[in-house]
Amino acid sequence: MRTRLVRRPGQPGTQAFVEQYGDRLVCIRYRYDADKKKRYKTIELIVETIDWAPKPTAETIVGVRVAANEYGIQDALRRAGGRWNRVRRLWEVPYKQVRVLGLEQRMVALD
Repeated sequence: MRTRLVRRPGQPGTQAFVEQYGDRLVCIRYRYDADKKKRYKTIELIVETIDWAPKPTAETIVGVRVAANEYGIQDALRRAGGRWNRVRRLWEVPYKQVRVLGLEQRMVALD
């Protein structure tokens, strides 16, 4: 089966589906089966929307929360190139180093 045509909402031939599905409609595909000599019209719909944040890249600077008495972790972060941020009161370290040290659970978002 081969897809020959993809229509986005608002293009010719999509009006009935736009009325039926509204903003959930992503596209309409026309697929052709040469063996059966059939054309299939399929639609793609959004069925769920949730918040999601992609993983940071290896070089992205992320924040790591460390308690004042965790001297071993502080030293490890310092050796990994981390810097203490007084204003935010957390360590800023490349994500790659956070993974190496196994501190992903302590990461916080940098606004």
